Amino acid sequence: MIVSELIAKSKEYRQKILKYIVGANAGHTGGSLSCIDILNVLYNVVLNVSPDNFESPDRDRYIQSKGHCVEALFVVLADKGFFSEGDLNTLCRYQSHYIGHPTRKVNGVEQNTGALGHGLPISVGTALAAKMDEKNYRVFTLLGDGELPEGSNWEAALTAAHYKLDNLCAILDKNNLQITGSTADVCNTDPVDLKFESFGWAVKHVDGHDLAAIKDALESVPFEVGKPSMLIAHTVKGKGVSFMEHNISWHHGVPNEEQYAQAVAELSA
Repeated sequence: MIVSELIAKSKEYRQKILKYIVGANAGHTGGSLSCIDILNVLYNVVLNVSPDNFESPDRDRYIQSKGHCVEALFVVLADKGFFSEGDLNTLCRYQSHYIGHPTRKVNGVEQNTGALGHGLPISVGTALAAKMDEKNYRVFTLLGDGELPEGSNWEAALTAAHYKLDNLCAILDKNNLQITGSTADVCNTDPVDLKFESFGWAVKHVDGHDLAAIKDALESVPFEVGKPSMLIAHTVKGKGVSFMEHNISWHHGVPNEEQYAQAVAELSA
């Protein structure tokens, strides 16, 4: 998919994220909007995974550690044909599998996630299994900057470097906000790039909303042979909707009718 098509996809995905969050009257709006460009490139350009090969042991794996932003993942999986998009009308409804975090009961979801700090350790184990089984599949995981203080991330980072897991790429959705405030105020992990480099990772930075730059970066994985890759994507919470951008109240805020109309108008412009 070329960049102009990716740009159109991101607009479409953002509108659908809002549609289903409003329909459910629940969801993590700001973070889903900040990470959707990353998921767009992963599923439309990078990952060797589809409904046809999802049972293949040779498929690439994507694990969404920041599981609370599941609306972004669901919209992309529906678009790729893992399930009917109409299923998302049941988002957060009683007895629906489409709940507020990824679950393997939904086709296309690799792992149940949402207990923050678990996605990277699971991804390390999955990448290590590929090395041990002499498989060529790659493992990609999306982290939120608010979950980085979890100690399990740093144990996983050490382990990934120790085993030279260059089939692993972690992407950090660095929007600088979490549920209770800015990441710098809650528990500062900067300079995160130097920390991962000191742990033995190859690190790159990217504008997390520049689709061409994201594409170039992810297509260059591994950044260094023999090292796991960390892509720090600098993003904006609530990206694409003026009154949501950089606004912590939209961590899991739901637009009212007037706000939704304004958001759709901005995203359609």
